[in-house]
Amino acid sequence: MFSDLNLDADAPVRTRPGVGEWGPVQVTSTAAKRRGRWITVAFFVVVLAVLLAGGYFWFLQIHG
Repeated sequence: MFSDLNLDADAPVRTRPGVGEWGPVQVTSTAAKRRGRWITVAFFVVVLAVLLAGGYFWFLQIHG
């Protein structure tokens, strides 16, 4: 009933990862994905801070 371990059976061939001796080949690791998520969040926080600082500076120049 649950003995089919081929999890890619219904997936198209172009979407299946290459399988090497020890597992999938050229698949991003979980650690790299986690690192990428944190880098993305940090990037957006920095961009938001720069925009807010620029807006505050512009506000001070107009009302100065």
